[in-house]
Amino acid sequence: MSLQFWTTDVNDNGEKIIEVHDLSAGYGGDPAVVNARFEIYAGDRIAIIGPNGAGKSTLIKTIVGILQPQSGHVRIAGGNPQRIGYLPQHQRVNWDFPVTVRDVVMMGRARHIGWMRWPGREQYRAVDAALERVDLLAVADRQVGELSGGQQRRVFIARALAQEADILLLDEPFSGVDSTAQANVMDVLEALNADGITIVLCTHDLNLAFSRFKRVIALRGQIIACGTPQEVYTPAVLSKVYGGRLATWDDGRQVMMFVDDHAHHDDV
Repeated sequence: MSLQFWTTDVNDNGEKIIEVHDLSAGYGGDPAVVNARFEIYAGDRIAIIGPNGAGKSTLIKTIVGILQPQSGHVRIAGGNPQRIGYLPQHQRVNWDFPVTVRDVVMMGRARHIGWMRWPGREQYRAVDAALERVDLLAVADRQVGELSGGQQRRVFIARALAQEADILLLDEPFSGVDSTAQANVMDVLEALNADGITIVLCTHDLNLAFSRFKRVIALRGQIIACGTPQEVYTPAVLSKVYGGRLATWDDGRQVMMFVDDHAHHDDV
């Protein structure tokens, strides 16, 4: 099984750009994701929620093409895998590597530069434009490991923009950052989404998922629900996703839901 491509398909929801059909995937043995099926449309802003080990990272990596499906398929409109920008989990990046912010973003221009060629003026203009969009142009010459956690996330967003990706897939981008940095990154993502870039983001933060995303996918090995926040944000759905670790109460304005997930480990 492998990634497949098709010409643009437009229906009542707009341009369908990714189709996940009966997808099962994992790292060998029993799949971490089983029979997943959903579609992503241009301009979507989707949060994928679920407990640790629910398969969120596996799903993202399979859509990107890092993992091959065990069965089923992922189809991408337009036949161009470069349209997808991927932001890995923060702890899986070697932030001590001696490269500058501009160097990291320039990696997104590799396809445009060509093999064994040096970047020219056009490439530097594209990199600086991407850094300006995420408000990091002032730190372009700093070593990337010197930046704050929130800034490092924005560097990878800039790399995807330099790549000219119109779909961003982010794997737990807010792990280990404070609320201010999270809000800043979300502001950047919402501005990009308003410009037409599609956002798909894995998160443990239920309040974030249900307050700042257009659609939510609830995952626990298989897709429990996929729809608007109002459709997914119910005790019936979330109890299937989180089981007895879900606590709910009404504060007079809305039902607040938190998950006891202190025993954190990397998602699969």
